[in-house]
Amino acid sequence: MTAINRRRALTGSAAIAVGVPVLAACGSDDGSTATDPTESSSPSPSDASPSEPSSDGTQTPGAGAALASASAVPVGGCFVNADAKVVVTQPTEGDFKAFSAVCTHQGCLVESSSEGDIPCPCHGSRFSLEDGSPVNGPATAALAAVEITVDGDSITEA
Repeated sequence: MTAINRRRALTGSAAIAVGVPVLAACGSDDGSTATDPTESSSPSPSDASPSEPSSDGTQTPGAGAALASASAVPVGGCFVNADAKVVVTQPTEGDFKAFSAVCTHQGCLVESSSEGDIPCPCHGSRFSLEDGSPVNGPATAALAAVEITVDGDSITEA
């Protein structure tokens, strides 16, 4: 009878040894969310680094990371650098602004557009080119601002 109890104990230990790492692999605490697989991806520089939110709600970008060329951002539209998760807008000629490209509703990436606002393809939210505020829900919070530098045709994170 001792052999049976030992066998059960070893079987249980083996199940735990195999099961715990498998369950751990199922979860992630990096905060990432899935995006709509039908969304269009925008070409972007490979040296861009992701932005991190700071305590005041703005983005703390990777300084000097290339985001876009000024010519890629349409007047009255926006260009998304998916690698950096930053959307660059040009509300009026020569006036460039940048925001987090992660929709505040459920974390999808917004899309590039020349339609006068920043669209999210997942649930229809739309954001202002001027300040990243929502102009159409379901999102209720603004996209976080990102500091940029414009030098000639090059737009980089400040």
